Amino acid sequence: MRAWQVHRPGPMSSRPLVRATVAVPQPGPGELLVAVQACGVCRTDLHVAEGDLAVHRPGVIPGHEVVGEVVAVGADAGPGFAVGDRVGIAWLRHTCGSCRYCLRGQENLCPQSRYTGWDADGGYAEFATVPSAFALRLPAGYADTELAPLLCAGIIGFRALLRADLPRGGRLGIYGFGGSAHLTAQVALADGAEVHVMTRGERARELALALGAASAQGAADPPPVPLDAAVLFAPVGDLVLPALEALDRGGTLAIAGIHLSDIPVLNYQRHLFQERQVRSVTANTRADAQAFLDFAGRHRLQVTHPRYSLDGAEDALRDLAEGRIAGAAVLVV
Repeated sequence: MRAWQVHRPGPMSSRPLVRATVAVPQPGPGELLVAVQACGVCRTDLHVAEGDLAVHRPGVIPGHEVVGEVVAVGADAGPGFAVGDRVGIAWLRHTCGSCRYCLRGQENLCPQSRYTGWDADGGYAEFATVPSAFALRLPAGYADTELAPLLCAGIIGFRALLRADLPRGGRLGIYGFGGSAHLTAQVALADGAEVHVMTRGERARELALALGAASAQGAADPPPVPLDAAVLFAPVGDLVLPALEALDRGGTLAIAGIHLSDIPVLNYQRHLFQERQVRSVTANTRADAQAFLDFAGRHRLQVTHPRYSLDGAEDALRDLAEGRIAGAAVLVV
């Protein structure tokens, strides 16, 4: 099968991805084999390719926003899925189920967690496997290319919004407006929030306003009103300071990314006093994923999804790295 592998992590200018022809994987016990139809291009894929995330598997096939069709079922996979089913493969693919985090409903913090496109081969290929316990049922009414970004960009944004503790009808600030942010904004708007977007790209600001944001300005510019909560999607630690300054009393900033550049020194009075706080976001639970996909089934989300062929995966990651993508790019297999 055709696939892309991370050969030597480094800047996209160094061409860290290589095209490869590899054997079609076989589903192990408890796994499904999925024919990939679409795979989202996530900033985490870029972090894996460029080495911001340490290598977990040399030569890994990236991609963890996979929509496809089950074509084979491994032994002991259980009754949940059958050949011909449409399924989603997301970032989280294994937890132990027995540690104290798993037992208290925080499987995203499991020390033995493993991830698609980092610990195991992902969807920049024609076929991929997934443990059936971590395969996701998908809402109706969306094309494959619309569904793919929901499987990480949507899920992680949904968890970040929960972590931001936005009050009902409150004012939400969004810093960075890419694949995850443009979906999160729609979730917040559907719940009655007032959304203000801070991002560097003119096209991204235009998209934010078109989706219903109350304002859109530069990445470090102050919003026109104090914020009840904010989510930082851009992997830029420098933006933590203006985001905290923009918060009203008691506001929360949630940092959504798996990677963030260094945060400058905080000033207690300007950035944290009056019970402002910072929270990180670590992966997601399967309950988060299902709650978000159920929400997407009830509320039709507008997914901006520029498309690339599988052969164009390198171009898609380069465009993402250089800020040329508005919305969430998708590979069509």
